[in-house]
Amino acid sequence: MKNYHLEVYTRPTCSDCQDLKKFLKVHHIPHEEYDLAKQPSKEKDLIKITGSRIVPALVFSHSSLLGLVRKPKSMIGFERNKDEIKKLLNVG
Repeated sequence: MKNYHLEVYTRPTCSDCQDLKKFLKVHHIPHEEYDLAKQPSKEKDLIKITGSRIVPALVFSHSSLLGLVRKPKSMIGFERNKDEIKKLLNVG
């Protein structure tokens, strides 16, 4: 997925979140991370986007030609969405 902005919502007690963070680091994937333990106000954004408080949540957004942000694509869970995440990020 080209020209995307990736936001990741995590909690420090979540092992799937830690696996996701390692994956993003290993593959040098630029992203913005929100640790809900440190930024509890971001939980409202997470619920608004995904309808859930479950982490890890990944939110892919990208601008259209007019600079408007199209509806973001969101996923909950790293391990169960790993193949789709790899495809979106073009990593092996």
